[in-house]
Amino acid sequence: MKLPRPVQSLRLVGRLRPVRRLRGMSRPGLPAFTHTIRFRLTVLYSALLFALTALVLGGVYVAVERSGEAHPVTKQFTAQKYIDGEYAGEFQGVKVEEVEAAVNYETLANLRRVSFVVLGGVAVASLGIGWILSGRVLRPVRSISRTAADIQATDLSQRIRLDGPRDELRDLADTVDSMLERLDNAFDAQRRLIDDASHELRSPLAIIRANLDAVLNAEESDDEERRAAVRVVDRATTRMTRLVEDLLATARRQAPALADTDVDLSAAVADACEEFELPAAEGDVVIRRRLPPGLTVIGDHDALRRAVGNLLSNAVRLSPPGAAVTVTAGRDEDGTVWTSVTDQGPGIAEADREKVFDRFWRGSRTDGGDPGAGRDPRAGRDRHAGLGLAIVRQITESHGGEVRVTSTLGAGATFTLRLPARTDET
Repeated sequence: MKLPRPVQSLRLVGRLRPVRRLRGMSRPGLPAFTHTIRFRLTVLYSALLFALTALVLGGVYVAVERSGEAHPVTKQFTAQKYIDGEYAGEFQGVKVEEVEAAVNYETLANLRRVSFVVLGGVAVASLGIGWILSGRVLRPVRSISRTAADIQATDLSQRIRLDGPRDELRDLADTVDSMLERLDNAFDAQRRLIDDASHELRSPLAIIRANLDAVLNAEESDDEERRAAVRVVDRATTRMTRLVEDLLATARRQAPALADTDVDLSAAVADACEEFELPAAEGDVVIRRRLPPGLTVIGDHDALRRAVGNLLSNAVRLSPPGAAVTVTAGRDEDGTVWTSVTDQGPGIAEADREKVFDRFWRGSRTDGGDPGAGRDPRAGRDRHAGLGLAIVRQITESHGGEVRVTSTLGAGATFTLRLPARTDET
């Protein structure tokens, strides 16, 4: 019975499908060890040694073959033998040339047999030696692989610490160790930042919640209590705002897509000074500027303005009424561009000068004397979040520079940002 054409097509497709599945299936593979680098190195070493040995033996064979005629004895003659003049019979003889050719022929035959035996031995021995040597060579790689397999995102403390000669594998292991060290430090800093930020946010949130529950939502509270609660909530929200802005500034400067351009450092510093003119005037503090033009660096204008602004915020906040904050900029003989902020505040103790750049660190009061003396400027009268100077250091270092602080306890402090100038200007 002849089926309709569509049915025949369906039957044909049904027959072809298993073929396509078979073609898509991978053929049974070789043993797992054949897919390793060790196996490939062994085969490569064995093949090269086998080829080199074959070339040497082939060259010797060709040289021996061409050194003289070689063939079996083909020409013989009959000779009569006489002993003491009496006939002793006949014998088959050959010429000396024939004997030499026959000897050469047998020598070549023996050389061929020995060569095949040697080549077989070399093939087997080279496989074994190549397997051992490749294993020794790849042993550091296995150590690196095991360490990498044991490392987890939550524990980057393990290191390879490869011993042995200073070869490429040792350099690779040291590079991986250096990378792990950087990742460990970065993750540790990230964890500390998250922990500290959550702790700093928890305090103003608790203050806001307490005032909402105790005063603002209580019907029996009077207007004065409500106004006091509003002031407290306003300070708490202001503190939270500063902290969030500092965190955003940190994240923005760490963004890989940030594009740096030519920046007039004096203009960026002048913008920061203008922002703090009013707060300085309210505190009876004068901001003095000495900003020469033409100080160009490669960087981010807003980031540099914020770095100087953080220094001005501390200086204005900690300077007593009637004091002056001096902002200067310049260029050194080596081409380094710098700007500094000098205040007349309580100063910083020598032991605290490096710690002031740590995130969320606050100095303690000194025994006796000014309660602000020797304290971290960030722990000022309104208890800032403690990211200001940390952001200053981060912004400066991200521009390839450094930040320095000099201070005399009780006589103010000077913070200096040193940045590399644009190359064509140095």
